Order: sequence, then C-alpha cells, then structure tokens
Amino acid sequence: MVEAIGQFGPGFQPPTTHDLRGKLLEEEFARTKSLLQDHEDEKIKHGCSIMTDAWTDMKRRSIMNLCTNTSEGTTFIKSKEMSDVSHTSEVIHELVDKAIEDIGAEHVVQIVTDNASNNMGAKALLHLKRPNIFWTSCASHTINLMLQGIGNLAKFKKTIDLAKSFTIFVYGHHRTLACLRSFTLKREIIRPGVTRFATAFLTMQSMMEKKDCLRKMVVDSKWYDLHEVKTKKGKDATATVLNMQFWRNVSLCLKVFEPLVKVLRLADGDVKPSMGYVYGELLKAKKEIKEAFGNVEKNYKDVMDIVDKKMKNRLDSPLHVAAYMLNPYYSYQNLAIFSDPIIVEKFIQCAETFYAGDDDKAFRAVNVDFEVFSKRQGNFSKKMARSCERFEFSPGKLLHQFCPYFLCK
Repeated sequence: MVEAIGQFGPGFQPPTTHDLRGKLLEEEFARTKSLLQDHEDEKIKHGCSIMTDAWTDMKRRSIMNLCTNTSEGTTFIKSKEMSDVSHTSEVIHELVDKAIEDIGAEHVVQIVTDNASNNMGAKALLHLKRPNIFWTSCASHTINLMLQGIGNLAKFKKTIDLAKSFTIFVYGHHRTLACLRSFTLKREIIRPGVTRFATAFLTMQSMMEKKDCLRKMVVDSKWYDLHEVKTKKGKDATATVLNMQFWRNVSLCLKVFEPLVKVLRLADGDVKPSMGYVYGELLKAKKEIKEAFGNVEKNYKDVMDIVDKKMKNRLDSPLHVAAYMLNPYYSYQNLAIFSDPIIVEKFIQCAETFYAGDDDKAFRAVNVDFEVFSKRQGNFSKKMARSCERFEFSPGKLLHQFCPYFLCK
C-alpha cells in the first residue's frame, strides 16, 4: 500500500472512513464471495465436510474454529470463544449441529474432529439425530498418536532421547553450532518439537543423512577443544555419535517410522483428497513395518498393537474402507478386495448410512453399481477409466463421472 501511494506521487487523497467502511468494504465482500463460488457449487453438487479445531490463543482464551472442506479447498465458517464454557460432548454437539443447520444438512457428508473423548461423545449424539452424516476422526491426529505410542516403547524411546539430547546440546551453544555447520556445510539438523511427534523422525533422518560428517566432527580437534564439549553433556553427545549401536537403532527407528510418516504427509497434504488412500496406505505401512523386523511376530507385535488400537474405529471406519474399495488404484490391482467379507460389509454399512431414508438408492449402490464397478462394465471398461489406477489420480472424480450413486464425496 505504501509503495503504491509513493508511485502515485504528491496530491494523493486517501479514501475517507466512510468509503472504507461502506462502498469499498461492500465491493471487497462481493469480490471475496465471488471467489468462493466454486466452493459453493462443489458443496451443492457433491457435499462437504465440516471440520472443528479447538486451540488456545496468546491470551489463553479457548477458541473453537469451524470450517467447511470440499475438493475446491477449505472455507472458514466461524470462530467462537469458549473460555467460559466447559467443552462437554453436549456443547460440541450443539455447536456442530448449528453449523449443519446453517450450511444445510443435505450438503453435509461428514464431520471431522480429533479423537478427544468429548468429540467421541458428540459423535454418538449426532448419530442419534442425523444418522446419515458420518463423524470421522482426523487422520493426521490419529497417525500422530500412533507415532507417539511407538516412540514411547522402550526399544525406541532411548534412541529418540539420545538423538534429541545431542541436537539440543549442539544448538544450545553457539560454538558447537558453528562447528556443526562447518562440518555439514551449513546443512542444519532438524530440531525436535513438541507439537508433532513426527519431528522425532525428521531429526533422526537428518542425523542419519549427516552420519559421516558428525562422526568426523566429534573426533576433530575443532570439536574436542571446545569448552562445552568437555562437560558431561558434551561427553555424552560425543559418545552418542561414536556409538555404532546408536546408529543401528536409528536405522531401525527410521524403517518403522517412515511408512507411517508417509501416510501422515499424504493425509496432511493439500495436493488431492486423501480419503481414498488412507486405509490402503496404512495397510501398506503395516506390511513395511513387519518387514523392518524381518517378519518376526514377537519383534513387531507391540508396534502392531499400537497401530491397530489407534486405527480401530477411526481409520478403518466404513467410510475409509468403502473409499479404499472404490479406489481402482487398489481394487483393480487386487480383485480379491471385492470379495473380502469385511470390506464388503463395511461398504454396505457406508451405503446404508449415506442413503439413510432412501432404500432404493442404497439398494442400487450395493446391488447394481457395485457389480458394474467391480466387473469393469459399462464406462468402467473404457481406456480412460484405467488411468484411475495411477496413484496420482483422484479416484473420486472418475467415480462421480461414471457412476453417480457411488459414495465418493
């Protein structure tokens, strides 16, 4: 703004307060509304999700945000301060239900929240009132809980703590940090954080990439002559880098964490809707984790128990499983998916929920369109449909185009 005024030159008359609060504001509001038209059209055509997010601001006020999400992006609905209100299941249900009313229940496919117990209670209340709207656990939050649970296992926790201690020590002193940067050619080690447990993976991955540089550093006189290195924490940091067992443990941690972090990035990304991929990629991640332990059950059992516990009734819901089955990237490469009784049962549950009150559409989805899709009949036999077998393709668009009764919103 200042640069534009300077280019205009002397004599510029700024807008009056009346202009800013009246005409200009109305014009900007109309422009912004027009930019959201694609989002509104998508919401009416295919429905939307309502997402909630509770957080605390700098003044320690409790804030609840609500947004809608479609394939066109995310739109803010409203923000409500709830500092003086207990976040009970009833309160959350009332807030979400009001948002559904404002948007139009016919346009809402699902509610997305984290896994807090009060949200799960609100889920039960909503199901009683609106049985045809799904309540889905946030995939990113659920996968972070998996990573946190695995990271707290004794076999991983010690290694993670050693990596954190080394990083904190190096970054805690300007001379050790300068020494690190000189040996790594100014490439940083990602430091641990507290908001997302995946940061521990990123820290270890960064250290592993610089393993040779770090080992050369701690045996060099530049490092050894530093006063900080002669302290207990400094000696511990040196011992960590020189310990070959530590690096073997880091390698194992990366093999176990990486498959889940990939799914986390998929769920957290904005490149394409991830609903059709989350369940399938979690199955792939579980397979890779087992392989990291040589497929020896006693070695991977505790890790699998955590993944399965966090996944149960969250990321293996009828909605996730139906989206997995209706994604040609998985089902057209493995036709056994169409005859798996658990997958078919969850697909039927999903159709019954989505078409609650309309038995004819539910019947057609399960008994007619399912057969057309699974046997690649009609439009699904065409060459264009086969392009949907690529991972980078968004399956929902093709399914909407070829088979409107399918639940791929």
